[in-house]
Amino acid sequence: MKKVVTFGEIMMRLSPQGYLRFSQATNFDATYGGAEANVAVSLANFGLPVDFVTRVPSNEIAQSAVMELKKRSVGVDKILYGGDRLGIYFLETGAVNRGSKVVYDRAYSAMAEIQLGMIDWETVFTDAHWFHFSGITPAISKNAAAVSLEAVKKASEMGLTISIDFNFRTKLWNYCNHSYIQELMTELTSYCDIIIGNERDAKNFFDIEPIGIEDTNDEVSLKTQMFYSVSKQMMQKFPKAKKIATTIRGSVSASHNSWCGLLYNGSELFTTKQYQITDIVDRVGGGDSFMGGVIYGLMTYPNDDKKTIDFATAASCLKHTIKGDVNLVTVEEVEFLLSDSSGNVSR
Repeated sequence: MKKVVTFGEIMMRLSPQGYLRFSQATNFDATYGGAEANVAVSLANFGLPVDFVTRVPSNEIAQSAVMELKKRSVGVDKILYGGDRLGIYFLETGAVNRGSKVVYDRAYSAMAEIQLGMIDWETVFTDAHWFHFSGITPAISKNAAAVSLEAVKKASEMGLTISIDFNFRTKLWNYCNHSYIQELMTELTSYCDIIIGNERDAKNFFDIEPIGIEDTNDEVSLKTQMFYSVSKQMMQKFPKAKKIATTIRGSVSASHNSWCGLLYNGSELFTTKQYQITDIVDRVGGGDSFMGGVIYGLMTYPNDDKKTIDFATAASCLKHTIKGDVNLVTVEEVEFLLSDSSGNVSR
Protein backbone atom coordinates (compact mmCIF):
# COMPACT_ATOMS: atom_id res chain seq x y z
CA MET A 1 0.00 0.00 0.00
CA LYS A 2 1.28 3.50 -0.88
CA LYS A 3 2.77 5.44 2.02
CA VAL A 4 2.29 9.10 2.98
CA VAL A 5 4.87 11.25 4.78
CA THR A 6 3.84 14.41 6.65
CA PHE A 7 6.24 17.01 8.08
CA GLY A 8 5.58 19.63 10.73
CA GLU A 9 5.52 20.41 14.44
CA ILE A 10 3.59 18.53 17.10
CA MET A 11 2.71 20.55 20.19
CA MET A 12 1.15 20.16 23.58
CA ARG A 13 -2.28 21.79 23.65
CA LEU A 14 -3.40 23.21 27.00
CA SER A 15 -7.07 24.15 27.36
CA PRO A 16 -9.14 25.43 30.29
CA GLN A 17 -11.75 22.86 31.20
CA GLY A 18 -15.13 23.18 29.52
CA TYR A 19 -15.81 26.67 28.29
CA LEU A 20 -13.84 28.53 30.96
CA ARG A 21 -11.86 31.61 29.99
CA PHE A 22 -8.09 31.71 30.51
CA SER A 23 -8.57 34.04 33.48
CA GLN A 24 -10.90 31.52 35.15
CA ALA A 25 -8.71 28.46 34.66
CA THR A 26 -7.09 26.65 37.56
CA ASN A 27 -6.59 23.44 35.56
CA PHE A 28 -5.71 22.80 31.92
CA ASP A 29 -6.51 19.71 29.88
CA ALA A 30 -3.44 18.50 27.99
CA THR A 31 -3.62 16.91 24.55
CA TYR A 32 -1.24 16.86 21.58
CA GLY A 33 -1.63 18.04 18.02
CA GLY A 34 -0.36 20.07 15.11
CA ALA A 35 -1.51 20.45 11.51
CA GLU A 36 0.58 17.77 9.84
CA ALA A 37 0.42 15.41 12.82
CA ASN A 38 -3.37 15.70 12.72
CA VAL A 39 -3.38 14.80 9.02
CA ALA A 40 -1.18 11.79 9.76
CA VAL A 41 -3.58 10.50 12.42
CA SER A 42 -6.55 10.86 10.04
CA LEU A 43 -4.76 8.85 7.36
CA ALA A 44 -3.73 6.15 9.84
CA ASN A 45 -7.35 5.85 11.00
CA PHE A 46 -8.35 5.46 7.35
CA GLY A 47 -5.94 2.53 7.06
CA LEU A 48 -3.15 4.18 5.07
CA PRO A 49 0.51 3.75 6.05
CA VAL A 50 1.83 7.14 7.15
CA ASP A 51 5.04 8.49 8.73
CA PHE A 52 5.21 11.75 10.64
CA VAL A 53 8.52 13.63 10.55
CA THR A 54 9.41 16.29 13.10
CA ARG A 55 12.02 17.26 15.69
CA VAL A 56 11.29 17.02 19.41
CA PRO A 57 13.42 17.20 22.57
CA SER A 58 14.56 14.09 24.41
CA ASN A 59 12.32 14.43 27.45
CA GLU A 60 9.22 12.84 28.92
CA ILE A 61 6.82 15.45 27.53
CA ALA A 62 7.96 14.84 23.96
CA GLN A 63 7.83 11.11 24.59
CA SER A 64 4.17 11.48 25.59
CA ALA A 65 3.44 13.26 22.30
CA VAL A 66 5.18 10.54 20.32
CA MET A 67 3.31 7.85 22.27
CA GLU A 68 0.02 9.44 21.19
CA LEU A 69 1.07 9.14 17.56
CA LYS A 70 2.21 5.53 18.00
CA LYS A 71 -1.09 4.70 19.67
CA ARG A 72 -2.85 5.90 16.51
CA SER A 73 -0.61 3.73 14.24
CA VAL A 74 1.41 6.67 12.86
CA GLY A 75 5.01 5.82 11.95
CA VAL A 76 7.40 7.68 14.27
CA ASP A 77 10.78 6.12 13.49
CA LYS A 78 11.81 9.11 11.31
CA ILE A 79 11.34 11.62 14.15
CA LEU A 80 14.50 13.49 15.18
CA TYR A 81 15.43 14.13 18.80
CA GLY A 82 17.21 17.28 19.94
CA GLY A 83 16.65 20.79 21.18
CA ASP A 84 15.29 21.92 24.52
CA ARG A 85 11.52 22.21 24.37
CA LEU A 86 8.30 21.05 22.79
CA GLY A 87 6.07 23.76 21.34
CA ILE A 88 2.91 24.62 23.27
CA TYR A 89 -0.33 26.33 22.40
CA PHE A 90 -3.16 27.41 24.67
CA LEU A 91 -6.77 27.16 23.49
CA GLU A 92 -9.73 28.96 25.06
CA THR A 93 -12.85 27.30 23.65
CA GLY A 94 -15.55 29.74 22.61
CA ALA A 95 -19.30 29.30 22.92
CA VAL A 96 -22.37 30.90 21.34
CA ASN A 97 -21.24 34.41 20.29
CA ARG A 98 -17.78 34.27 21.92
CA GLY A 99 -15.14 32.90 19.57
CA SER A 100 -12.24 30.64 20.55
CA LYS A 101 -8.79 32.10 21.20
CA VAL A 102 -5.29 30.68 20.68
CA VAL A 103 -2.05 31.77 22.35
CA TYR A 104 1.17 30.27 20.95
CA ASP A 105 4.25 29.41 23.00
CA ARG A 106 6.49 27.78 20.41
CA ALA A 107 9.48 30.11 20.03
CA TYR A 108 12.83 28.28 20.34
CA SER A 109 11.12 24.90 20.18
CA ALA A 110 13.07 21.89 18.92
CA MET A 111 11.24 22.18 15.60
CA ALA A 112 11.85 25.92 15.31
CA GLU A 113 15.58 25.29 15.66
CA ILE A 114 15.81 22.46 13.12
CA GLN A 115 18.72 22.77 10.67
CA LEU A 116 19.33 21.97 7.02
CA GLY A 117 20.85 18.53 6.58
CA MET A 118 19.47 17.10 9.83
CA ILE A 119 16.90 14.98 7.98
CA ASP A 120 17.96 12.41 5.40
CA TRP A 121 15.03 13.07 3.08
CA GLU A 122 16.07 10.43 0.57
CA THR A 123 15.76 7.77 3.27
CA VAL A 124 12.52 9.30 4.58
CA PHE A 125 10.93 9.22 1.12
CA THR A 126 12.04 5.71 0.21
CA ASP A 127 8.86 3.70 -0.56
CA ALA A 128 6.72 6.83 -0.06
CA HIS A 129 4.13 7.97 -2.59
CA TRP A 130 2.95 11.28 -1.10
CA PHE A 131 4.49 14.16 0.88
CA HIS A 132 2.36 16.65 2.80
CA PHE A 133 3.20 19.83 4.71
CA SER A 134 1.41 23.07 5.51
CA GLY A 135 2.07 26.80 5.47
CA ILE A 136 2.34 26.66 9.26
CA THR A 137 5.70 24.88 9.17
CA PRO A 138 7.65 27.54 7.23
CA ALA A 139 5.97 30.17 9.42
CA ILE A 140 7.55 28.74 12.58
CA SER A 141 11.07 29.99 11.84
CA LYS A 142 13.52 30.69 9.05
CA ASN A 143 15.16 27.34 9.82
CA ALA A 144 11.89 25.44 9.48
CA ALA A 145 11.20 27.28 6.22
CA ALA A 146 14.57 26.25 4.80
CA VAL A 147 14.02 22.61 5.76
CA SER A 148 10.53 22.70 4.22
CA LEU A 149 12.07 23.83 0.94
CA GLU A 150 14.75 21.16 1.26
CA ALA A 151 11.99 18.56 1.68
CA VAL A 152 9.83 19.59 -1.29
CA LYS A 153 12.84 19.71 -3.60
CA LYS A 154 13.84 16.15 -2.69
CA ALA A 155 10.23 14.91 -2.81
CA SER A 156 9.83 16.41 -6.28
CA GLU A 157 13.12 14.91 -7.43
CA MET A 158 11.97 11.49 -6.22
CA GLY A 159 8.59 11.77 -7.96
CA LEU A 160 6.28 12.01 -4.95
CA THR A 161 2.90 13.70 -5.09
CA ILE A 162 3.22 16.86 -2.97
CA SER A 163 0.39 18.63 -1.15
CA ILE A 164 0.18 21.82 0.87
CA ASP A 165 -2.53 23.24 3.11
CA PHE A 166 -1.83 26.98 3.14
CA ASN A 167 -3.10 27.54 6.70
CA PHE A 168 -2.09 31.22 6.91
CA ARG A 169 -1.46 32.15 10.57
CA THR A 170 -0.99 35.86 11.23
CA LYS A 171 0.41 35.24 14.72
CA LEU A 172 3.26 33.03 13.44
CA TRP A 173 4.90 34.96 10.59
CA ASN A 174 7.07 37.10 12.90
CA TYR A 175 10.59 36.63 11.57
CA CYS A 176 10.22 38.19 8.11
CA ASN A 177 8.41 40.79 6.03
CA HIS A 178 5.53 40.36 3.57
CA SER A 179 7.69 40.24 0.45
CA TYR A 180 9.80 37.43 1.94
CA ILE A 181 6.63 35.46 2.78
CA GLN A 182 5.36 35.81 -0.78
CA GLU A 183 8.68 34.82 -2.31
CA LEU A 184 9.07 31.80 -0.02
CA MET A 185 5.50 30.54 -0.41
CA THR A 186 5.65 31.01 -4.18
CA GLU A 187 8.73 28.81 -4.37
CA LEU A 188 7.30 26.17 -2.01
CA THR A 189 3.95 26.05 -3.80
CA SER A 190 5.58 25.72 -7.21
CA TYR A 191 6.48 22.13 -6.28
CA CYS A 192 2.95 21.19 -5.17
CA ASP A 193 0.43 19.01 -7.00
CA ILE A 194 -2.46 19.47 -4.56
CA ILE A 195 -3.35 22.73 -2.83
CA ILE A 196 -5.77 23.44 0.00
CA GLY A 197 -6.54 27.14 0.36
CA ASN A 198 -9.12 29.88 0.01
CA GLU A 199 -9.32 33.47 -1.17
CA ARG A 200 -7.76 34.81 2.05
CA ASP A 201 -4.72 32.57 1.62
CA ALA A 202 -4.41 33.61 -2.04
CA LYS A 203 -4.43 37.27 -1.01
CA ASN A 204 -2.02 36.89 1.92
CA PHE A 205 0.53 34.75 0.11
CA PHE A 206 0.33 35.84 -3.52
CA ASP A 207 -1.71 39.07 -3.74
CA ILE A 208 -4.24 37.13 -5.82
CA GLU A 209 -7.80 38.43 -5.42
CA PRO A 210 -11.16 37.30 -6.81
CA ILE A 211 -12.27 38.98 -10.03
CA GLY A 212 -15.55 38.99 -11.96
CA ILE A 213 -17.70 38.26 -8.91
CA GLU A 214 -21.46 38.67 -9.26
CA ASP A 215 -23.40 40.35 -6.45
CA THR A 216 -25.33 37.90 -4.27
CA ASN A 217 -26.73 37.73 -0.77
CA ASP A 218 -26.00 34.01 -0.59
CA GLU A 219 -22.72 33.51 1.31
CA VAL A 220 -22.05 30.04 -0.12
CA SER A 221 -22.60 31.29 -3.68
CA LEU A 222 -20.30 34.26 -3.04
CA LYS A 223 -17.55 32.11 -1.50
CA THR A 224 -17.88 29.60 -4.35
CA GLN A 225 -17.39 32.33 -6.93
CA MET A 226 -14.38 33.69 -5.05
CA PHE A 227 -12.80 30.24 -4.76
CA TYR A 228 -13.35 29.51 -8.45
CA SER A 229 -11.75 32.81 -9.46
CA VAL A 230 -8.65 32.52 -7.28
CA SER A 231 -8.24 28.81 -8.11
CA LYS A 232 -8.05 29.57 -11.84
CA GLN A 233 -5.49 32.29 -11.15
CA MET A 234 -3.43 30.04 -8.89
CA MET A 235 -3.35 27.28 -11.48
CA GLN A 236 -1.99 29.78 -13.98
CA LYS A 237 0.66 30.81 -11.45
CA PHE A 238 1.43 27.22 -10.42
CA PRO A 239 1.16 24.98 -13.50
CA LYS A 240 2.19 21.87 -11.52
CA ALA A 241 -0.99 22.11 -9.43
CA LYS A 242 -3.62 19.58 -10.49
CA LYS A 243 -6.34 20.20 -7.90
CA ILE A 244 -7.25 22.94 -5.43
CA ALA A 245 -9.78 22.42 -2.65
CA THR A 246 -11.23 24.30 0.29
CA THR A 247 -14.08 24.38 2.78
CA ILE A 248 -16.72 27.04 3.33
CA ARG A 249 -17.51 27.61 6.98
CA GLY A 250 -20.57 29.65 7.83
CA SER A 251 -20.44 30.83 11.44
CA VAL A 252 -23.93 31.19 12.85
CA SER A 253 -22.21 31.20 16.26
CA ALA A 254 -19.17 29.63 17.91
CA SER A 255 -21.35 26.60 18.61
CA HIS A 256 -23.21 26.38 15.28
CA ASN A 257 -21.46 26.35 11.90
CA SER A 258 -22.49 25.35 8.40
CA TRP A 259 -19.90 23.38 6.43
CA CYS A 260 -19.35 22.40 2.81
CA GLY A 261 -16.46 21.62 0.47
CA LEU A 262 -15.22 22.67 -2.98
CA LEU A 263 -12.69 21.10 -5.36
CA TYR A 264 -11.44 22.51 -8.67
CA ASN A 265 -9.42 20.28 -11.02
CA GLY A 266 -8.62 22.79 -13.73
CA SER A 267 -11.72 22.12 -15.76
CA GLU A 268 -14.57 21.28 -13.36
CA LEU A 269 -15.68 22.65 -9.99
CA PHE A 270 -17.21 20.12 -7.60
CA THR A 271 -19.31 21.13 -4.59
CA THR A 272 -20.77 19.16 -1.69
CA LYS A 273 -23.97 19.31 0.30
CA GLN A 274 -24.02 21.80 3.16
CA TYR A 275 -23.88 20.33 6.65
CA GLN A 276 -25.31 22.07 9.71
CA ILE A 277 -23.05 21.43 12.71
CA THR A 278 -25.36 22.68 15.42
CA ASP A 279 -23.48 21.74 18.61
CA ILE A 280 -19.73 21.91 17.98
CA VAL A 281 -17.61 19.91 20.40
CA ASP A 282 -14.23 21.07 19.03
CA ARG A 283 -13.56 22.82 15.71
CA VAL A 284 -9.75 22.81 16.04
CA GLY A 285 -8.30 20.43 13.47
CA GLY A 286 -11.33 20.70 11.18
CA GLY A 287 -9.18 21.82 8.26
CA ASP A 288 -6.58 19.14 8.96
CA SER A 289 -9.27 16.45 8.94
CA PHE A 290 -10.44 17.83 5.58
CA MET A 291 -6.87 17.63 4.26
CA GLY A 292 -6.60 14.04 5.45
CA GLY A 293 -9.87 13.23 3.69
CA VAL A 294 -8.66 14.84 0.45
CA ILE A 295 -5.42 12.82 0.47
CA TYR A 296 -7.31 9.60 1.25
CA GLY A 297 -9.89 10.32 -1.44
CA LEU A 298 -7.39 11.14 -4.16
CA MET A 299 -5.38 8.01 -3.36
CA THR A 300 -8.45 5.75 -3.08
CA TYR A 301 -10.72 7.23 -5.78
CA PRO A 302 -8.15 8.71 -8.21
CA ASN A 303 -10.69 9.13 -11.00
CA ASP A 304 -13.59 10.45 -8.93
CA ASP A 305 -13.06 14.02 -7.69
CA LYS A 306 -16.70 14.32 -6.58
CA LYS A 307 -16.37 11.31 -4.32
CA THR A 308 -13.10 12.70 -2.97
CA ILE A 309 -14.56 16.07 -1.98
CA ASP A 310 -17.69 14.46 -0.55
CA PHE A 311 -15.60 12.11 1.59
CA ALA A 312 -13.24 14.86 2.81
CA THR A 313 -16.09 17.21 3.76
CA ALA A 314 -17.98 14.50 5.62
CA ALA A 315 -14.81 13.47 7.47
CA SER A 316 -14.16 17.04 8.58
CA CYS A 317 -17.81 17.47 9.56
CA LEU A 318 -17.42 14.53 11.94
CA LYS A 319 -14.23 16.03 13.40
CA HIS A 320 -16.31 18.85 14.92
CA THR A 321 -17.89 16.23 17.22
CA ILE A 322 -14.55 15.05 18.65
CA LYS A 323 -12.58 16.69 21.46
CA GLY A 324 -8.91 17.37 20.72
CA ASP A 325 -6.96 18.17 17.57
CA VAL A 326 -7.22 14.84 15.77
CA ASN A 327 -10.05 13.19 13.86
CA LEU A 328 -10.70 9.77 15.38
CA VAL A 329 -13.12 8.39 12.80
CA THR A 330 -12.98 5.46 10.42
CA VAL A 331 -13.73 5.20 6.71
CA GLU A 332 -16.92 3.32 7.58
CA GLU A 333 -18.14 6.13 9.83
CA VAL A 334 -17.49 8.72 7.14
CA GLU A 335 -19.29 6.62 4.53
CA PHE A 336 -22.21 6.14 6.91
CA LEU A 337 -22.54 9.92 7.33
CA LEU A 338 -22.57 10.27 3.55
CA SER A 339 -25.57 7.96 3.42
CA ASP A 340 -27.30 8.85 6.72
CA SER A 341 -26.69 12.05 8.71
CA SER A 342 -29.31 11.28 11.39
CA GLY A 343 -26.81 10.49 14.16
CA ASN A 344 -28.80 7.45 15.29
CA VAL A 345 -27.21 4.98 17.70
CA SER A 346 -25.36 2.14 15.95
CA ARG A 347 -26.67 -1.10 17.51
